[in-house]
Amino acid sequence: MPKLSIADLEEIRNKVRKTTILREGSSVAKITVHMGTCGIAAGARTIMNTVIKIIEESKRDDIIVTTSGCAGFCSKEPMATVELKGESPVKYSSLNESKIKKIFEEHVLKGKIVEEYALAIGNEREP
Repeated sequence: MPKLSIADLEEIRNKVRKTTILREGSSVAKITVHMGTCGIAAGARTIMNTVIKIIEESKRDDIIVTTSGCAGFCSKEPMATVELKGESPVKYSSLNESKIKKIFEEHVLKGKIVEEYALAIGNEREP
């Protein structure tokens, strides 16, 4: 097994710090890109790369990006779920780069749901 460099250790520390931030609740938003087989086939990798890029460009460190498996709506892929602190999650469907950028600008940064791209608001655990 190769030895870890200082840069490797710093990268590991940064990844762990991001998961700690999520657990501690100091993030204001979480974006989950659905990366099941159907999502990947429909372009979820492009969506994930775009989300990572726009978060980096925004220089925000209080937005978490994560992945999940299939959400069960294969014909609506690629999909992403946006969760703002204290708000119901919103599933967005049939995404492309321009749609996810608009969702980031409007929903993540301004708190306004982009209804024309929303598939569902809330989840099965909410009354």
